Amino acid sequence: MKNERVTFEVDGTTVVGNLHWPETAPLAAVVLTGPLTSVKEQASGAYARALATRGFAALAFDHRTFGESAGEPRQYESPPRKIADIRAAADFLGRRAVTAAVPLAAVGICAGGGYMAGAVAEDPRLRAFAAVAGVFPDAQAMRGMMGAKFDAAIAAARAARLRFEGGQPPEHIPAVGDGDVAMPLAEAFEYYGTARGAVPNYTNRFAVQSREFTLPFDAMLAADRIRVPTLVVHSEKALVPAWARQFYARLTAPKQELWLESQGQIDFYDDPRLIDAAADAIAAHFRSALPRSGT
Repeated sequence: MKNERVTFEVDGTTVVGNLHWPETAPLAAVVLTGPLTSVKEQASGAYARALATRGFAALAFDHRTFGESAGEPRQYESPPRKIADIRAAADFLGRRAVTAAVPLAAVGICAGGGYMAGAVAEDPRLRAFAAVAGVFPDAQAMRGMMGAKFDAAIAAARAARLRFEGGQPPEHIPAVGDGDVAMPLAEAFEYYGTARGAVPNYTNRFAVQSREFTLPFDAMLAADRIRVPTLVVHSEKALVPAWARQFYARLTAPKQELWLESQGQIDFYDDPRLIDAAADAIAAHFRSALPRSGT
């Protein structure tokens, strides 16, 4: 299996990715996006490698402001920007002779499941979709859970953005850890905050202004607009299984679901048993759902 370092531009900003190639001619090209604040050497890379061994060319990349990719402020988590990055990745694959000759598919892991749903709903080039332990936010439900904190957090994020745009340094909090953090989950710290998931390319920070866009992001609206075959892989112990069921129920396109047994959310990122089971299901889904090359 060959791993090719690649770059492409998004609105003048350089994005860096790893394009994983199968040993034979690819059945399809797959764009992947991963969890909140993650980089290409973590979950998206693990699934890209798994899909390459199953016959697919698979692109894992660092979104703008993350990892090796350029962009400011660093660690800026913006669903609209990440969706734009995905579409630029599709543009890039469409310019490569080998990947342009095969169908294009999409995989999203954790928060990337919701982001990728948004991209799939917008971009007809993405002809099949799979979400692994996807987090599919329901903005109305999120507002109900947070109460007055919802609007307050968005207001604080907007103020942070305006200060940054006015020339002040960006404001950050830790992605994982204690206190005010982006992911206040013990298992998130066990992955991102320890040697288990730490990679040199990862930075444990989250731009405060991100919340202006992450909190009101609603993946359920994307479900209503998806028109391509979709596979949802989830677990009762992964994050918000009720949202996964709600997302699945709202899909009107051909759909399949696979419920696996996990310890939680994070073992979907690095447990070979779960990665292999999910990748087998994704590969079968894409082989069935995608047209043959040239059709």
